[in-house]
Amino acid sequence: MNIATTPQEAARIAARAEFRVFGQGVIEGVRTRMWNGRTVLGQVRRMPPEMYFLSRATSDANVKVRDGLLDIKVRVATTPEGYQVFQPMGKFQFPVDASAVREIMRHLRATADGGSGLWTFTDFLEMARRSPDLVPVVVEKERHGFTIDGVICEYAQVWFNGALTESACVESDNYSAMRVVVADLGLSDHPNVNYLLAAKRVVGLEPIA
Repeated sequence: MNIATTPQEAARIAARAEFRVFGQGVIEGVRTRMWNGRTVLGQVRRMPPEMYFLSRATSDANVKVRDGLLDIKVRVATTPEGYQVFQPMGKFQFPVDASAVREIMRHLRATADGGSGLWTFTDFLEMARRSPDLVPVVVEKERHGFTIDGVICEYAQVWFNGALTESACVESDNYSAMRVVVADLGLSDHPNVNYLLAAKRVVGLEPIA
């Protein structure tokens, strides 16, 4: 199956809750509020291009490929504050066998047409492009990380199939601390929009609220 991280190993990873927003002007708003004496700057990273596989049947499975490694995270909870918790479900290194493809497609709630031998990334991508249930989207990110009171934050430029938008995120397993930081950054009145929903809106799978 060529599993890089098994589902059992992934389940032991402590999942953090996430609050993320998208829109124009997000970065400027965060930058003006982040300098409060409690901010510690982190890395600036231009990420390698990623391929997200969007499913018409679910918005709970985050399936993406970067550098030949397919990563699955599944939304397992939404906190009373509206924060979303995505649990890692395993990583697969291409090429993968048919049983791995079935496991991946199970999370996407879709079926794959193809052979029973080894699948390369190109094989998987071509299958997804043929599928009426899946839409592949190229996602590029330039991420600026920082923490406030130990809570992980970032603002980022994000390109979905070349369309530029801005994003900001706060994540932690400490929900009360998250709530304070979300408010400090002026994000409380924004809807919580994860990468899947943002990408679906850009490609027309979901209406813009």
